[in-house]
Amino acid sequence: MTAGSTGQIVGVVIASLLVIGSGIGMSVYFGRKAKSSKDWLTAGESLPLVVVIVTQFATATGGGVLIAHVGIGYESGWSVFIYEGCVLVGFLVLMLIATWLRQQRFTTVPDIITKLFGRHKLVTAIAALAALVVPFGWLATQFVAFAQLFGQLTGVSPTALILLIMVASLLFVLPGGLTSVAWTDFVFGLFMIAMSLGVAAYAVHLAGGWGHITATLPQRLWGWEGLTAAGWEQIWLWVAAILPGTLTNQLYYQRVFATRKVSDARRGLGLSGLTMLVGGVYAGCIGLSVRSMNPGLANEEDAAGWLLTQLPSWLVIVFGAFLVSTIVSTTGAALQSVVANLIRDVYQNIAGKQQGERQTVALSRMITVGVSVLAAVLAILFPKALTWLVATYAYSAAALAAPIFLGYVLHRRRRLTPVAAIASMLAGIVGCAAAQLLDTTVPYAVYGIAASAAVLLVTALATPGKPGAPVRSEQVRERA
Repeated sequence: MTAGSTGQIVGVVIASLLVIGSGIGMSVYFGRKAKSSKDWLTAGESLPLVVVIVTQFATATGGGVLIAHVGIGYESGWSVFIYEGCVLVGFLVLMLIATWLRQQRFTTVPDIITKLFGRHKLVTAIAALAALVVPFGWLATQFVAFAQLFGQLTGVSPTALILLIMVASLLFVLPGGLTSVAWTDFVFGLFMIAMSLGVAAYAVHLAGGWGHITATLPQRLWGWEGLTAAGWEQIWLWVAAILPGTLTNQLYYQRVFATRKVSDARRGLGLSGLTMLVGGVYAGCIGLSVRSMNPGLANEEDAAGWLLTQLPSWLVIVFGAFLVSTIVSTTGAALQSVVANLIRDVYQNIAGKQQGERQTVALSRMITVGVSVLAAVLAILFPKALTWLVATYAYSAAALAAPIFLGYVLHRRRRLTPVAAIASMLAGIVGCAAAQLLDTTVPYAVYGIAASAAVLLVTALATPGKPGAPVRSEQVRERA
């Protein structure tokens, strides 16, 4: 995509600033409700069901849906629904433990591990690292995605754009932490859903209507066969890669922790999963429409950018606002999640520091600034090297999936100890690394999860005692 006309550039800049400004205004307004560190970390367990549903959608829909998923639609038609369906299935699996998660009043994923296995600083440290690398990776890569998309459209330098999105993300989070992020994401999420469906419909119209698309493209893309057009090997690779990442992503758990009613925890996940299919409609319709109009793209991920060059100026401007709302929703959520780990797990649980409510909120804001600046510096200095952060999904899932889900299944049947958690998480990381070095066909996260589950089972079966038996005296002292 090349830079647009002067009028388009000015319009996109004004629309972007309006979106950012409105988001900041909403963040400040809703941030007034955040009076305590609990409001900062878990939104005070105050989010209504509809807010949970939409904010989950806004958080999950980032640059990947805007660019990569449209590429899947271009290349493989309705197979993009399989990709989105993997997220839906992940949410359905999370529903199995959602009520328990909400009842326990957790703040971060490491809280779950320590509840199941007992409190231990090394358990918390490993779990915290595995939980925070994914949202930090999201934060840095979304900075890069914003700079790339708007750099091509406006001609503004990537550094300036990264600094702009960094400041916007800070102003979204600083007023009230998760309280600010969730309510702002709710409003932006509604806009994103409407824009996704509207742009998809316009793309089909631009291509001459659905009848023209079906007349110019093979049925294997747009018919029922399109669901498997990517090929079974690719589909199973998606299942193996996406499901574990969804099941261990702290961003999704935090919305469960923040529901107003315990009964909303399960329903929120199920309905949130269904909203993910909106991304499939958006990506599939645009991908097929662009392929009908221009089947000769060298790179399928250029499909979204090529469509922008065909849109009228007014729609380019509105679409620019859509892009901004999508990216800042993800960056704000990711930033708050990282800060929650650092405050709850590192500062309070590992370092053992406790302060008053005002001091904790003030420290949260200071850490928010520091994390955001670090992510911006990495995005500026290493914009291409950040692709390695994709691996954080695999290692995070390898370390956390078995302790969370298998641990939940076993905790009423076997005595689980911190040693079991440490062994399981380390086995997952080592298994993941070994499979990566061997360059296995199946995503290396699967091997890591399998190793983690095997070690956890063996350790749990070999540990004497009844479920809920007291931990050793040194662990009791550490807990105190």
